[in-house]
Order: sequence, then C-alpha cells, then structure tokens
Amino acid sequence: MYEINRKIRKKGMLIAFAALFSTFGTVWAESDMQLMEKALKIREGRDHKGMDHSAHAKSQDASKIFRGVFYGYLPCDQKDCDGIKTTLSLKQKNNYLLVTQYAKASTREYYEKGKYVWDEQNRLLTLTPKKKEAKRLYSIQDETSLIQLNVDGTPLAGNSKDYTLQRSDSIKSRQVHIH
Repeated sequence: MYEINRKIRKKGMLIAFAALFSTFGTVWAESDMQLMEKALKIREGRDHKGMDHSAHAKSQDASKIFRGVFYGYLPCDQKDCDGIKTTLSLKQKNNYLLVTQYAKASTREYYEKGKYVWDEQNRLLTLTPKKKEAKRLYSIQDETSLIQLNVDGTPLAGNSKDYTLQRSDSIKSRQVHIH
C-alpha cells in the first residue's frame, strides 16, 4: 500500500509541476508594427508626462500632430524590379528617415535623412535631404495617407493609389522595414 501511495504522489507532483511549468512557458509574440507603436506611445508618454494637452491641442504645430511612420509599396520603372518597399518615418524636430528597398534580386536598403515641412494649408509634405539630392513632395490626403508627387508638385503618371503611403496605425501589415 505504501508503494502505491508513493507512486500516486510522485505522478501527482509531476502533473502539477508540468501544469505549473506550462503556464510560465507561454510566449506571446507581437508583430514588429505592434512593438514600434507601443514604443512610440511609451516615448510620447514619457516626454509629456503629467501635461494637460486639452488646452493647447488646437494650437499645436501640425508636424507634431502628424508625426509617425508611413508605409507603402510604390511602382518601379527599373528593369527586373516589381516595386519599391518604402518606409517614411516623420520624427521629432522635423527630422525624417526614408528607407527604400527595391523588389528585385538585391535586398539592399537605401536610407535618406533630412528635414521635413508639413504644410497643412497647402496640403503638402516636403522632404529636404541632408545630402544635396532633390526634394521630395507628398500630397497630404488626410492624417493617414500621403501621395508621392513629382518634384514640381504635379501628380505622378498613373493611379494615385499606386503612390500612396499609409500611416502605420491605419494598416495592419507586417511588410515593414526593421531598423
């Protein structure tokens, strides 16, 4: 009888330990986009801790309101290229980072840094690179969509939806650049 009780106690402890261990072993994975959004919210909360924004929300600079990360898959006219994966990150102090990657054999990413101006009145976003490259213009459709324009501000040939960048919190895609 003693031997049977010992075996039952041993198996019971093993089952309890396995059940307890399995609850600690669960891993909840988050997508890259969820992690980036969570980090942005934490950073914003830390930088503006304890401030009441309701009094001055309407007087804020538009570029501060519309900061964020925009994603898109733009057309490409190069040989053997199916498109250009594009990530535009509008940061504090009117800094931006533009990351592009051609959809072809090479997986190299191209980085461009500079300053941006968000012109709410004319509905234009202007990117001015640090290097002496041409400025880039985007039409502001709404607070979640930007449409790439020619250097002179005219629409690019083709469907404007093909040249649209969407704000990260308005889309649920994992097609993002990881920095």
